[in-house]
Amino acid sequence: MNFISTRKKQTVNYVDAVLKGLADDGGLFFPENVPSDNSFLNSFCENSFQENSFEIAKLFFPTIPNEDLREIIESSVSFPAPLSQLTENQYVLELFHGPTLAFKDFGARFMARLMNYINKGESSFNVLVATSGDTGSAVANGFYGIDGINVFLLYPSGKVSEIQEKQLTTYGKNVTSLEIDGTFDDCQKLVKTAFGDNELNDQLNLTSANSINIARLIPQSFYYVEAIKQLGENHYPIIFSVPSGNLGNLTGGLLANKIGFDVYKFIAATNSNSVFTEYINSGVFSPRKSVRTLSNAMDVGNPSNLERIKFMFGDNLELTRKVIFSDTYNDEQTLEAIKEVYNKYNYVIDPHGAVAYNALTDYAEKNNLNNYAGIILETAHPAKFKDIVEDAIGINVELPLSLNECIKKEKRTIKLDKSYDTFKEFLLNSKL
Repeated sequence: MNFISTRKKQTVNYVDAVLKGLADDGGLFFPENVPSDNSFLNSFCENSFQENSFEIAKLFFPTIPNEDLREIIESSVSFPAPLSQLTENQYVLELFHGPTLAFKDFGARFMARLMNYINKGESSFNVLVATSGDTGSAVANGFYGIDGINVFLLYPSGKVSEIQEKQLTTYGKNVTSLEIDGTFDDCQKLVKTAFGDNELNDQLNLTSANSINIARLIPQSFYYVEAIKQLGENHYPIIFSVPSGNLGNLTGGLLANKIGFDVYKFIAATNSNSVFTEYINSGVFSPRKSVRTLSNAMDVGNPSNLERIKFMFGDNLELTRKVIFSDTYNDEQTLEAIKEVYNKYNYVIDPHGAVAYNALTDYAEKNNLNNYAGIILETAHPAKFKDIVEDAIGINVELPLSLNECIKKEKRTIKLDKSYDTFKEFLLNSKL
């Protein structure tokens, strides 16, 4: 299995794709040919979550011995992704049962173990991560204490929740948190610029743990298959409503679809950072500075994975629209959705899931859908947004034990401005 740059100027094996993160031509790696397996497609409903994850991983990493790949899967996919039913047609896929209570635990843990398997501690790697909240803590948890791998988390100062900030700034050891005076897009720009800096790359082994890294993206297809499996005989036309920012989660679902798992429609639910919705509706992509919202993990004004989505559909907007619908919701609508889900269904949903709930509900109503299986991706535990959720529904949201322990720890960060020269100097002067 080879991986090709979305700009078609470079093809590499899986080791180079994972360790490089970003292609030399500035593109993102994607499987040269997305594989499928009919026997697997016909039998997946009988398998465990881990077994299906192994079968998917085997499609993309066929040269890794089965025993080693199973070990990677078993230590990565070690928590469930259950479906919770709201109505006859609507479900919530709970992706917050991992160690940092966010969906990114799946991708981050898989990638950390895969990179450790590849590296075997023989050389030193430096992982650069831009985060708008949950990515940072998931990557920190996944890579914490791994010999030979140093992690640098870049996050926008004052633009993540208090709990999220504590989660990504209290690890230490091989994890360094960089508090950037800017937005998530500024953080992401610093990371991408570093990968394109030949002088820096000549001195340091750099790779990424954002969803620009294919090793983060592939495991995000695992839980889509798990959701379809759990539907069982209630296998109506399936709609996934996906909270969308940098579009990695959406791309993971599209990958599962391309393998052969039938999905009627993907809904890309955006907040006020609606550049992808505008692109789907108008065909014009106009990146801009992100604005802060209650669903902060989606606060992205220039989503990286749009390049992969365009690549998957041959940059054909009409083909893209057949598979993806997109709609956008502001903070007021998000709060109303949190209230509605609680009052109608006695279910506590987080701001990101609330945006996806709005998008699914409106899509079904506008298209007069009666029999369908609409799956809302609940990407983080509502307690990570305790103040927002409590203000919306008027009840106490109890903190899980892991969060309770985390908020007592001391925040440790290094503050930097958003200048690339400052960031580069810091990396060169660090003990790497």
